Amino acid sequence: MKTIRSQTPLRLGLAGGGTDINLYCDKYTGYVLNATISLYVHCTLIERNDGKIIFDSADTKSYGEYPSVMHLENDGNGDIFKAVYNRIVKDFTHKPLSFSLHTYSDVPSGSGLGGSSTLVVGVIQAFVEWLNLPLGEYDIAHLAYEIEREDLGIVGGAQDQYAAAFGGFNFMEFYDQKRVIVNPLRIKNWIASELEARTVLYFTNITREAKDIEEHKKGKLGDTKSLEAMHAIKQDAVDMKEALFRADFDKIAQILGKSWQSKKVISEIVTNDELDRIYNLAMSNGAYSGKTSGAGAGGFMFFLVDPVKKYNLIKILNQEQGYVQDFSFTKEGTKSWKL
Repeated sequence: MKTIRSQTPLRLGLAGGGTDINLYCDKYTGYVLNATISLYVHCTLIERNDGKIIFDSADTKSYGEYPSVMHLENDGNGDIFKAVYNRIVKDFTHKPLSFSLHTYSDVPSGSGLGGSSTLVVGVIQAFVEWLNLPLGEYDIAHLAYEIEREDLGIVGGAQDQYAAAFGGFNFMEFYDQKRVIVNPLRIKNWIASELEARTVLYFTNITREAKDIEEHKKGKLGDTKSLEAMHAIKQDAVDMKEALFRADFDKIAQILGKSWQSKKVISEIVTNDELDRIYNLAMSNGAYSGKTSGAGAGGFMFFLVDPVKKYNLIKILNQEQGYVQDFSFTKEGTKSWKL
């Protein structure tokens, strides 16, 4: 029996997040700058010959056992796995498969690092390895997007799927008709290391449903102020890309802070009293700026700080209800191997 493993990186949204939602990018074009980090979604797929399908998500404590059929019906338990399976069978194998799939993530669900999309990409990658499917990064990301946004109807953008598939620092362009261009950035190693040295990643211990926040933001895009804020966030992605290449860390910090203010204009539910308190605490202990990663309202926040003051900021944040998470920037996207 074959065993396949895949490892797929989560991402930090540096600038432009939200402009990858089709309601915006179909009309105005979206720009996003993100980078993958050394926190992963892990998948193990084990081939079976007993006519069973098993989905086992260790971190979310979700388990399901099903007969090997052409199409699995959604019942609220492991629907994300079923949706991937259904597309693999429909688009590629045209016959049922028998296997067990075991997954877990290095971070909690609803943490703002693109976890659900990363999971979908990781599961697709495991099938690609197992079945020798002819899919490259664009194909995997596009399929993951369709599964989440269309087959499952989960509201959100497309940056997470492409970040997970490609890996590294990427400047992404989002056009109408689901057209995406991923521009890998050749950031010098010392610049990536310096950005790492200046970044504190803090888990607030507040998890939330990204789709609820995205739904709220979607409803606000008819509002002039919200739309102007979205345009500003899009420009931030362009400006941050330039600042990164120039190693202008003051400018990077300034753009990050500006983006956070714009994000709050688009939707007041991206923040709350606890997030504001943590933000102010970080700012009064050496942080230059910060924002939430992902949709907001909880999950991970990250701050830019003078490396000399970093240790002290970490110590202070670790006394709060959340915790500081170690990480490094990574260059690889999803990968898999056979045992």
